[in-house]
Amino acid sequence: MAASAKLPPFDPADPLGIDDLLEPEDLAVRDTVRSWAADRVLPHVAEWYERGELPAIRELAKELGALGALGMSLTGYGCAGASAVQYGLACLELEAADSGIRSLVSVQGSLAMYALHRFGSEEQKQQWLPRMAAGEVIGCFGLTEPDHGSDPASMRTYAKRDGGDWVLNGRKMWITNGSVAGVAVVWAQTDNGIRGFVVPTDGAGFSAPEIKHKWSLRASVTSELVMDDVRLPADAVLPEVVGLKGPLSCLSHARYGIVWGAMGAARSCFEAAVDYAKSREQFGRPIGGFQLTQAKLADMAVELHKGILLAHHLGRRMDAGRLRPEQVSFGKLNNVREAIEICRTARTVLGANGISLEYPVMRHATNLESVLTYEGTVEMHQLVLGKALTGLDAFR
Repeated sequence: MAASAKLPPFDPADPLGIDDLLEPEDLAVRDTVRSWAADRVLPHVAEWYERGELPAIRELAKELGALGALGMSLTGYGCAGASAVQYGLACLELEAADSGIRSLVSVQGSLAMYALHRFGSEEQKQQWLPRMAAGEVIGCFGLTEPDHGSDPASMRTYAKRDGGDWVLNGRKMWITNGSVAGVAVVWAQTDNGIRGFVVPTDGAGFSAPEIKHKWSLRASVTSELVMDDVRLPADAVLPEVVGLKGPLSCLSHARYGIVWGAMGAARSCFEAAVDYAKSREQFGRPIGGFQLTQAKLADMAVELHKGILLAHHLGRRMDAGRLRPEQVSFGKLNNVREAIEICRTARTVLGANGISLEYPVMRHATNLESVLTYEGTVEMHQLVLGKALTGLDAFR
């Protein structure tokens, strides 16, 4: 380094200088989503969480559509065509507000819309994607069943041919957006393998009762999907995929967003802990001036920004077409696990105030308990990596 070169100042909000890796367009996306979340979610989310509802979901979906956040990494059909990194930054900012808001966007864009975009017919894409991108139609993704979560190959939902139609029967569980969705992408067994079906939710035999009494993701709509002899036309099936590679590829895309999103929840808790440590006084001075508190803050900062750097690296690989599913498992396993630990440590900094909804910490901590296990439990991602590392399959 030249003797005359001047180092930039240390930025406590960006200690590794990760922003230097971002393009102006990336920063603009991040700042736009952050501003929207600060205006439309943060003033209300503690109340939504306490009440266990998301009353403004349809309005919020339309606003997110106007921002270009729904299906934002897809191209055409009204989608924004953003980069993977830009989508990741949006997920981080949305989950910094609440995991339920990021889940709304992830399920809409990375699961339902992604399935239609990648595997649907041109007619299916034209019918649904523009309205879903605008937030006029909310979508959901039916894969998990009451008795078959981590083992989707054993699903019992079945679609049979009846003349020129399909008849769909089965149940799906823990489905985000289900009770408010206008369209469901439902995966079912058929005589010729697992297929995906585009199911309008206003059809006879389809219902989506909302799941209540949750202690996590309370500001999110979670439902059961019930299909009793739902009759669908022949062209309701997604034509471009047969087998589990269809839903699993959608899940990989959604898990990528979680890699970023978990760091948003962690950042929110970290920032709350720093602010509290600088203002809360004990023994005549701010607790942030004590060694043990500073050690906690330092450890939290290290894991937070390592996680963001990992997310950025995976995003660049996705944009280059080089991101493998095992690498997504690597990211989800690490970042969600570390985000939970950051939240728990932040709770100790805040003491008793850490459990109050006046602060975001406990809300994020309980949300992340769901994020830890949905779209692949810890054990499933460990086994994915274990198989990749050893070449030995320990799933069965």
